[in-house]
Amino acid sequence: MFINNLDPVAVTIFNIDIRWYSLAYIFGLILAIQFGKFLIKKNNFFNFNLNILDEYLPFAIIGIILGGRLGYVFFYDLNFFIQNPINIFFIWEGGMSFHGGLVGIIIISIFFAKKNNLEFYKFTDLLSLITPIGLFLGRLANFINSELIGIPTSVPWSVIFIKVDNLPRHPSQLYEALLEGILLFLLLNIIFKFKKIKGLISSCFLIFYSIFRIFSEQFRLPDEQIGYIFNMISMGTLLSLIMLITGVFLLKYAKNN
Repeated sequence: MFINNLDPVAVTIFNIDIRWYSLAYIFGLILAIQFGKFLIKKNNFFNFNLNILDEYLPFAIIGIILGGRLGYVFFYDLNFFIQNPINIFFIWEGGMSFHGGLVGIIIISIFFAKKNNLEFYKFTDLLSLITPIGLFLGRLANFINSELIGIPTSVPWSVIFIKVDNLPRHPSQLYEALLEGILLFLLLNIIFKFKKIKGLISSCFLIFYSIFRIFSEQFRLPDEQIGYIFNMISMGTLLSLIMLITGVFLLKYAKNN
């Protein structure tokens, strides 16, 4: 059993707190871009300018923040934000949705691909290969912050998040870091090594992420303001099911092409 009393603040400089969550976003983007450049250099499949990801970075940040925040507002706590609309802008208080961020990235990528005359599905294939890096670091930051905690358990590797309560819980953030970060990264890059088909990696990302997320949700405490939908599934599971179906349709498109 591990007792989580980790400080969410990594370092304080001139009375400014630098949080692990912010560092996860920053280093996630930096590492992902560098790996993306490596893939562009190594594979003729990606006939992109080497600096295309540098140009895409500000668009990605906009897509992630707007999509992630609005996704949280509409999917997870709409009643609260209707009554307190100004709080929508208080991002530092927490509240970001992966599925909303994904929608934001897709929309901004469509615009960016048209603007730069890129093959959209090849570009999203590249993004899919590098995204698990950021997901891995983000889930580690969730663990440090004692957020998105797991359900109570008696397993030997349980964690007590003393900032929340004294119950031993599943470290669901670490489950997601391993599955949505490391395993997803390995699977997608292995598939890409042997099968370079436009849209294939994008569809595999949607499918595998959804499966891993649905599995992890079984060990994760649902959001308090929502609970279980139909007393059966969490919001994360429902959104991942939609994502899974979308991935299956995209996979059929990739095979047909």
